[in-house]
Amino acid sequence: MRITKNMKVGMEVIMNNLELKKVANEVRKGIVTAVHSAKAGHPGGSLSAADIYTYLYFEEMNVDPENPDKEDRDRFVLSKGHTAPGLYSTLANRGFFPVEDLVTLRKLGSYLQGHPSMQYIPGVDMSSGSLGQGISAAVGMALSAKMDQKDFRVYTLLGDGEIEEGQVWEASMFAGHRKLDNLVVIVDNNGLQIDGPVADVCSPYPIDKKFEAFNFHVINVDAHDFDALRAAFEEARNTKGMPTAIIAHSLKGKGVSFMEGSVAWHGTAPNDEQYEVAMADLNKIGEELLKEEA
Repeated sequence: MRITKNMKVGMEVIMNNLELKKVANEVRKGIVTAVHSAKAGHPGGSLSAADIYTYLYFEEMNVDPENPDKEDRDRFVLSKGHTAPGLYSTLANRGFFPVEDLVTLRKLGSYLQGHPSMQYIPGVDMSSGSLGQGISAAVGMALSAKMDQKDFRVYTLLGDGEIEEGQVWEASMFAGHRKLDNLVVIVDNNGLQIDGPVADVCSPYPIDKKFEAFNFHVINVDAHDFDALRAAFEEARNTKGMPTAIIAHSLKGKGVSFMEGSVAWHGTAPNDEQYEVAMADLNKIGEELLKEEA
């Protein structure tokens, strides 16, 4: 499902929750298809963030697939860059490039590599690689907007394992000190990182209190509830004098039965049999959504 012109009011996309759920399901199909085709990649954290990606690109952000570099666009930085399949699938479904190209993920010569590159991919505002660095780039973008008196907003998505990196807190300290209220930091809090539960590996909890200590306005939200996401991003937009951190409580592998809540699927690609099961799960969700529409 791609966005169509009759869903637009100017550059603003108007979608109800059912439409957003349908798009998010298509995004999840794209994630599974891309990672299966590549025989490598990170499906778990891509799936947990699919609703966040969907809300950002189909509802929240001022972006235009026909003019991806327009000066007044909102910016997005994927700090947890390994979940690029989620971003790619979202960008493709939003119309930045063909959905059919998702099967070229990580292939030799493809522009869709394991981490996003701003040089080659329309809609990508910042290349990302090493964990912890993306938030610093986002803070710099937000500061530049303030200095240039521009109205665009900056969003960045971090993993809960990623925030064990010290650079995250240096950037947060700076953002809070400079009162960057055009910055929204989103933490995909699915509770699992490559080595196991984040609480056991190197606990970042309580995440909300840490961001509060760095002068952030903090919102805890269910990452899979579009009403909650809508309210959170509206609250962030209305918050003045301080940046916002949205702690998005999510389920790793969301939507695929055998991946949900399993650390094994942090960075593992499904084989052919598993791919068929995963797509059957997502097709069933799609059928149920069609029944709701009827």
